[in-house]
Amino acid sequence: MVEKGKVIGISYNLKVDNGETGMQQWENVPENAPFLFLAGSDSVFPKFEASLLGKSVGDSFSVFIDFENAYGDYFEERKTIIPKANFKQEGKKNQDMLRVGKVIPMQDEKGNQIKGEITKIDYLGVHMDFNPPLAGYDLSFEGKIISIRDAEPEEISHGHVHGPGGHHH
Repeated sequence: MVEKGKVIGISYNLKVDNGETGMQQWENVPENAPFLFLAGSDSVFPKFEASLLGKSVGDSFSVFIDFENAYGDYFEERKTIIPKANFKQEGKKNQDMLRVGKVIPMQDEKGNQIKGEITKIDYLGVHMDFNPPLAGYDLSFEGKIISIRDAEPEEISHGHVHGPGGHHH
């Protein structure tokens, strides 16, 4: 059964409500490549995990999570323009990095890792959006429990699932 300390494998179909045309397909995780998470590790939305508790392998689930309990609101102030010079490596522009749609890891002023999507590149610089891609969207999951196993002690102490053959930090 799905409970704290278990590694859960799920397949699912995620649709998002964009408010204009209704629910749109966003992501599909197939049964042959399930998403794995450690129950009780805060690695998925609390409302999502709560809806799975007590379920067994083969059980289906349907979960609706409003934006406030998912990625929160979309904030215009999380968009910024960064000078192109900041993206140079060894004095040269990094062409692979500078592409519209590319999500790249950055650091905020406190040194925290954040990811930003390049939305535009022009004479002003590199326009980036640091909102999560699904900020402001309500989420609807339809899926199935594919696997349940006991977590390894190392997975529990690290707070996440390790792949085959362990995990190396």
